[in-house]
Amino acid sequence: MTSTHGTRVFITGGASGLGRAMAEQWSQRGARVCIADVHEARGAETGAALQRTGEGDFVRCDVTRDEDLRGARQRLEERWGGVDVVVNNAGVALAGGIDEVSIDDWRWIIDINMLGVVRGCREFTPLFKKQKSGHFVNVASMAGLLDVPLMSGYNATKAAVVSISETLQNELAEHGIGVTVVCPSFFQTNLHETMRSQTPELVEMTKGLLARSAITAADVARETVDAVLAKRFYVLPHLEGRAAWRMKRYLPRAAYRTVIAKQFGRIQRAHAAGKR
Repeated sequence: MTSTHGTRVFITGGASGLGRAMAEQWSQRGARVCIADVHEARGAETGAALQRTGEGDFVRCDVTRDEDLRGARQRLEERWGGVDVVVNNAGVALAGGIDEVSIDDWRWIIDINMLGVVRGCREFTPLFKKQKSGHFVNVASMAGLLDVPLMSGYNATKAAVVSISETLQNELAEHGIGVTVVCPSFFQTNLHETMRSQTPELVEMTKGLLARSAITAADVARETVDAVLAKRFYVLPHLEGRAAWRMKRYLPRAAYRTVIAKQFGRIQRAHAAGKR
């Protein structure tokens, strides 16, 4: 295990799931870790657990509020004198047809999944520039690289995270600032807890796919930390996800759509069952 002793890490959505796994992975490698979350009980418990293995902290932070991220940044500057890695991990899920998902739900997922990343990058970029160093880790999804049916809101926001990350890699390189974008497929996490859908069958199916995955949040966290240390941009932990992305890039659209229809037919069948 490569040591990151003394590295200062800030993680949004860090109280559970992938955020907590990343916090634990960084902490095990000797980093100082501050997690941010809207869930105070989970956050306090995770923060206490981190303190048992190293220097950990929890701050309540809603990524839809500029002032919360500003307060977290100011707190870390006062306590640690700066930050080395910012992980924009907080996210939610949304499923349903384009004619079913409300505009309010579109606003909800955009505000968290896309603008939450934008706010995190905007707030910490001036600090990174002043330090002449820093690294953003933006958590997207394979959904941001593919086009899973009935997930247009989720797909669109995660595609935006990929595009923002690609842009910032070019924009911030001259300032010594690195960027990594994480694009996992289904893995063992609690994303279904915040998922919105008018079709309960889609939520249950997603829960099952997450639970049955052979890849855990700890696996994704380990690969992500390794990528940051190696200054690697893309993290695509799933073999099948990497294969699907290559097919989308290189196959004719008609051929790719045939593959997607077969691969994600179960999602459409679950949706149809819920509408009967």
